[in-house]
Amino acid sequence: MCERMAVLLLGFLLDALVGDPRWLWHPVQGMGWLICHFERLLRKAFRLSEQPEQDRGRKRFAGFLLVLLTEVTVTGSCLLVLRLLERTIPVLVLPLEVAVCAQCLAARSMVLASSKVEQDLKAGDLERARKSVSMIVGRETASLSLEGVAKAAVESTAESASDGVIAPLFYLTLFGIPGGLFYKAANTMDSMIGYRNDRYRYFGTAAARLDDILNFVPSRIAGMTMIVSAALLRLDAGNALRMFKRDRGKHLSPNAGQTESAMAGALDVQLGGDAVYFGQLVRKSALGDPIRDITPDDIGKANRMLAVTSALDLVLALSCLLVLEGLLQG
Repeated sequence: MCERMAVLLLGFLLDALVGDPRWLWHPVQGMGWLICHFERLLRKAFRLSEQPEQDRGRKRFAGFLLVLLTEVTVTGSCLLVLRLLERTIPVLVLPLEVAVCAQCLAARSMVLASSKVEQDLKAGDLERARKSVSMIVGRETASLSLEGVAKAAVESTAESASDGVIAPLFYLTLFGIPGGLFYKAANTMDSMIGYRNDRYRYFGTAAARLDDILNFVPSRIAGMTMIVSAALLRLDAGNALRMFKRDRGKHLSPNAGQTESAMAGALDVQLGGDAVYFGQLVRKSALGDPIRDITPDDIGKANRMLAVTSALDLVLALSCLLVLEGLLQG
């Protein structure tokens, strides 16, 4: 337990200080390559039609196999490397685990990306802001207004607090580095093939469902911790709690609404609403009340909430491990 606590603390600090430099290879790149490779192989092996409503059963089964193959490859490779190092160069195990832990977290990279959107908006460059926000959201951004760009960035920050930091931290705490990579692979699959468009409506079902299951508990922890963060930052914690209770179930995702509703309440703004994905308008419920208009400054507030929420959940994770260590020793 002490070693896992050290890995979590050092990995969290490393992510906060360094983030994900572009020049450094990231495990998600390897996961992305695996997912694309397995998709090509499975579509060819099952002779899947490009017609969206054909081969539904085979598409679902092929998508399930993709999830299985990806998770077995990622987790199995991790366990194999750790076992080999333990037997040959044990002194490298801790540094490797710290580095991988940092790469499983995405707090700094998310803050930097959304801060770029804020800077572009404050500089009056709406076109550049649209391009910057397109790097962190899945919706189409070419026609977004200034308020629409700011809202998209805040929503992405709220969701990333859960699936980019709290969820991987949750599985790193429970299962160590293999657990963190297992979650990261699932989240990467969801971001690549977990869509309801013509190509992935059935092929991506297994990936989307696995991501929903894995994020169920962490997203709720993140939403509740975000309310505490609002209080610490002297934002509207009372409204955050009210919106969390009222609106968290309105989102199309069973998990994203947990943090987005709390964020909307804390900032006294309204998030959600209709958005365009892959050329199709998707109807989405609004979260929170439009007490005031959203502004570029809200992106900075959202980033501070992400940072404080992440720190609080790190303390929670370390405390749980410390208590467990005491129970085991007692």
